[in-house]
Amino acid sequence: MASTTDSMPASCKVVLSKNVANGLVAEVQEGVKTLEKPPHLVGFLANNDPAALMYAQWTEKTCQENGFRYSLREVSRDDIEEAILAANADPEVDGIIVYYPIFNNRQDQYLQQIVDVTKDVEGLSHRYIFNMYQNIRFLDPETKRQKSILPCTPLATIKILEYLNIYNTILPYGNRLFGHTICVVNRSEVVGRPLAALLANDGACVYSVDVTGVQKFTREGLKKGRHEVVDLEGKTIKDVAPLCDVVITGVPGNSYKFDTSLLREGAVCVNFSSEKNFGPEVKEKASIFVPSIGKVTIVVLLRNLLRLIQNRRLDDVKPAAATERPGTLEASS
Repeated sequence: MASTTDSMPASCKVVLSKNVANGLVAEVQEGVKTLEKPPHLVGFLANNDPAALMYAQWTEKTCQENGFRYSLREVSRDDIEEAILAANADPEVDGIIVYYPIFNNRQDQYLQQIVDVTKDVEGLSHRYIFNMYQNIRFLDPETKRQKSILPCTPLATIKILEYLNIYNTILPYGNRLFGHTICVVNRSEVVGRPLAALLANDGACVYSVDVTGVQKFTREGLKKGRHEVVDLEGKTIKDVAPLCDVVITGVPGNSYKFDTSLLREGAVCVNFSSEKNFGPEVKEKASIFVPSIGKVTIVVLLRNLLRLIQNRRLDDVKPAAATERPGTLEASS
């Protein structure tokens, strides 16, 4: 005869991204109220990627619903460079987003660098990437008026972890993931690697898994100013995933599925891929499952735009201040 425990339904809580996004939207709306005119975001589409077009359409809808202006500019690959430079110089444009991939090579990296740092809502400029990896949280460390912009998808993932109370607000600012061991499956330069760095900089032990192997991101003992990375020769996801209380995946393509048998009982699982990296059986072992993060990513984009406007202002109006709550990655120390 089965025990009562065996017959009980799985206790996994499925958290939808819209529930997280709704709270952030309310904060964004407070920030917009402090401005004299709606912030203007320009999106550049120079590819035929249906996922990029869908992202652009979601962004436009979210902008319209929350008092932002959004302009989608569809241009050819040959004209994208000049179009970005023109938007850099246009005082009516407050923020720029470029939908990648365009050339799918180093040319895309070049385009990321020519977006004006004061309009880069995606946080892909060299200055922002450098600050992120070095754990420098301000453009002006002495006065601490201009906060550095973080890439949207990694930041959206962190916002979800904050919502789930993975961040421990009792611990000092900057150390609030201490004690957590996290697996990030994907080490892309746009999402996976930045996410691993951000999590490690906040105190977590992070195993970064990719087809090339496993790397360990840590800020050992929290004494160092930034994370360090070590290659774990011979280790695979089978060695590290069972150690983790949080597993985050972002593998593109519908052929990949995370092996649920590797999950620790009660782990928190988050998928940032547009594909379903976890099968339905994840609910049998995870305590919390977040199947997608797209709606949060778009709201984070708007939060970044408010921060860019705040950084440019010389007065005491702080439109991004409404989006910062105690215990969050961006709150003042």
